[in-house]
Amino acid sequence: MPHRNEAAPPTPWSKGLVQPKIDETAYIHSFSNIIGDVRVGANVLVAPGTSIRADEGTPFSIGSGTNIQDGVVIHGLEQGRVIGDDQQKYSVWIGNNVSITHKALVHGPCYIGDDCFIGFRSTVFNARIGEGCIVMLHALIQDVEIAPGKYVPSGAIITNQQQADRLPDVLPDDMEFAHHVVGINESLRQGYLCANNMSCITPIRNEMNINYTNGNGYSSSGGTGRLTPEVIAHVKQLVSQGYYVGTEHADTRHFKTGSWKTCSPIESTNSSEVVAALEGCIAEHAAEYVRMFGIDPKAKRRISPIMIQRPDGKKVAQKSTTGNYSVPAAPTRVKTTTGNTTGLTPEVVNQVNSLMSQGCKIGTEYANERRFKTSSWQNGPTMQGWADIEQFLAEHSGEYVRLIGVDPSVRRRVAEVLIQKPGDRSIQQSVSTSRSYQAPVSNQNGAVQTGLSQEVVDKVRSLFNQGYRISLEHANERRFKTSSWMSGAPISATNPSQAITELELALAEYSGEYVRLIGVDTNAKRRVMETVIQQPNGKGQGFASLKATSNGASNSAAQPVPIPIYSSVTASSTTQKLNQDVIEQVRSLIAGGYKIGTEYADQRRFRTSSWKTDTQIDARREADVFPVLEKSLAQHEGEYVRLIGIDPKAKRRVLEMIIQQPNGKGN
Repeated sequence: MPHRNEAAPPTPWSKGLVQPKIDETAYIHSFSNIIGDVRVGANVLVAPGTSIRADEGTPFSIGSGTNIQDGVVIHGLEQGRVIGDDQQKYSVWIGNNVSITHKALVHGPCYIGDDCFIGFRSTVFNARIGEGCIVMLHALIQDVEIAPGKYVPSGAIITNQQQADRLPDVLPDDMEFAHHVVGINESLRQGYLCANNMSCITPIRNEMNINYTNGNGYSSSGGTGRLTPEVIAHVKQLVSQGYYVGTEHADTRHFKTGSWKTCSPIESTNSSEVVAALEGCIAEHAAEYVRMFGIDPKAKRRISPIMIQRPDGKKVAQKSTTGNYSVPAAPTRVKTTTGNTTGLTPEVVNQVNSLMSQGCKIGTEYANERRFKTSSWQNGPTMQGWADIEQFLAEHSGEYVRLIGVDPSVRRRVAEVLIQKPGDRSIQQSVSTSRSYQAPVSNQNGAVQTGLSQEVVDKVRSLFNQGYRISLEHANERRFKTSSWMSGAPISATNPSQAITELELALAEYSGEYVRLIGVDTNAKRRVMETVIQQPNGKGQGFASLKATSNGASNSAAQPVPIPIYSSVTASSTTQKLNQDVIEQVRSLIAGGYKIGTEYADQRRFRTSSWKTDTQIDARREADVFPVLEKSLAQHEGEYVRLIGIDPKAKRRVLEMIIQQPNGKGN
């Protein structure tokens, strides 16, 4: 098999003209470059466009079963070595069953252990990564050692050991994904080697009549009842990996709306029987679109769906649909636009009916567990009625599904409603549309009765009074530790009452997670406030703790959970007193060994985020810190003051909290 591999050029530090050593079972694409002392193990795949250059730092070792994907660059400095698993010195050591994905950069000295995954465009330099680590997209890892089994989130910059030590553990789903990538590339390696071997490829070409020349994966003369060699090869690959094969069909009208119907299930694990069943399906639905897909019986998800027949015989772009999946029974079609048999909550039903009555289009989006965590939703078809919604839910059982309300006149979304989660058939709506909501009621004293604490309500009102908008972010335990917040459900409200309703719905949806409230200046396009209003352990919750009295009314003496904020004293006061939550926050900073400082700003500087440094407190005793804080608040009465926590080792801020405002209200 021809490919470019050359000896290292003669240099002052290397005059040996060492050639690469490549195992005969490895596949090296002809558009890749391998130079110098590179030792490639068994069953390795090196994709097009890669550059593996051991002409400066040397040698390199690439373990068996590893895949080096398109555009990857592997190089090393002349100085610096790592100890490989064989106890020898290497510039770059890459273990067994490692995935180095598209356009990643691995620069020695560097060690990457077995079963690791290095994401797209990530960079690893002068680092040691233990076995079983997952490095996601666009990450930088430099000058650190990462323990085995750690997870590096997308976009993370890990350049000191403290950051590396705080990384979360890899979850089982992450490791399953990494193994899946290795398996896919192993199949590609076998396929490439077979394609270059006439004794291997000839039987495949002769297995069927060579009447199919379009190579689209389906028959060009619709309705022949015969499969192309490409489809048969795909079936054999799926069966050999332990997957079942399923099929779906749709006429032209249902194809346009994405409303596929399931064919009879194929339970055989014999490739010949599966091929016969597929041919029977396309013969039975000769004038329809037919697609096949693999089914992972353990993970219950789809694998590699492809079109195998269409009536017009034209080539279509294949759209991969992955995620949790179980074969649904054919749903009952209901010819109505007002009723439904989906088991949705009345609130969702009323909202969808309201959107339809107002002329809005109803779109769909779906996501598996991994895509849901990263908010990478996939577009589904437009719904024409409850029957379409029911069938779409059945097709994507085991996945997250949400309905999208679209105003066609202004071409924008007016609602997003989460209607299904894995394992559920009926859940509450996640986002209230801006056209339909229930405002919180007031009690006899005029105060709003809401599940949110009064401090959060005051914050929301203050933000709206100043012309700001609000939004939410949420994070699970792992994302919270790495500050990888995810944008929450959009708050489309234009007044405090609507916003409070939507906040309550969002907090209920993200129960068990951290949630923080964001104030946004839409004119300056900047944030004016960030405050955590919910934690998984119940601390700092945005919900008030209400106790029922004997007559069923809420206890007026019940104390809402406080929000960390300092309220200015009245003019008649002679002393400044810190809020209890500020005191607790200061104590936490002192206990953690952080430095404490303050900043202040008048109204003009606050709007432009031009804060001025006030003082830095090096004291380690509460008795020394609190008087300085109170003095700072007194000196800057009538101005904004915020508390700063500083990590002296990492030289970065760990806390910014506004503790005083000119009007004395919470920000």
